[in-house]
Amino acid sequence: MLRAALEPSGQGWVQAGEFGVAFLLSGVIGLEREIRQKAAGLRTYTIVGVGAALFTLVSKYGFSDVLHTGTVSLDPSRMAAQIVSGLGFIGAGVIFVQRGSVQGLTTAATIWLTAAVGSAAAAGLPLLAVLATAAYFLVSYGVRPLAHRLPALRSVPAGYRITYLWRPRLLHELLAQCEAAGFVVDGLRTVSTGDAEHTAEVLISVVGRGDLGALTVRFADVPGVVACRRDDSRDE
Repeated sequence: MLRAALEPSGQGWVQAGEFGVAFLLSGVIGLEREIRQKAAGLRTYTIVGVGAALFTLVSKYGFSDVLHTGTVSLDPSRMAAQIVSGLGFIGAGVIFVQRGSVQGLTTAATIWLTAAVGSAAAAGLPLLAVLATAAYFLVSYGVRPLAHRLPALRSVPAGYRITYLWRPRLLHELLAQCEAAGFVVDGLRTVSTGDAEHTAEVLISVVGRGDLGALTVRFADVPGVVACRRDDSRDE
């Protein structure tokens, strides 16, 4: 009986083919993420894809010996539903918040998609699996150039180094100019204070969709500002 189970039958080769498609497509997605040096790479995506495929194959074929018409029935879709919910802990593990910005959402979504590709391949839907993989690459590489052609829709990060003569509420006026120009202050750091001329210097990081040139003019026009220049260096 064990020997018969180990010898691939016609159905066994079909299962191996479905598993192979899931392995190949998951590996392709993982390789692309590995090349781009993302949080999860080739191994993670391949394992997620083939794991989802294996669960789907077990759901489809793994209980045929205990099924009996009228007494024992099976709902293969329940396994697929559990795959979707079970991926939540993996996705949550790669999403984190740093300095007020959320990172890892694309990685989590790609892991979720890879599991879907593996499930589709194992469910006997190779065309859908291939189309989903192609859609991923289209979104990753086709949408990005389009986004660069629409600068008005993108948030533009920028930094300013401002030197000013100290007086009350001057910093408050600088922050108000950011808001008026359509930007949000992402960070503010004092560089130097208290020299012989009572000047101070601050670094202001802003994010927004406004006109950076207009913001520079607004900063320079604030009474007491001695110098204003762009400084896009970032502290790690």
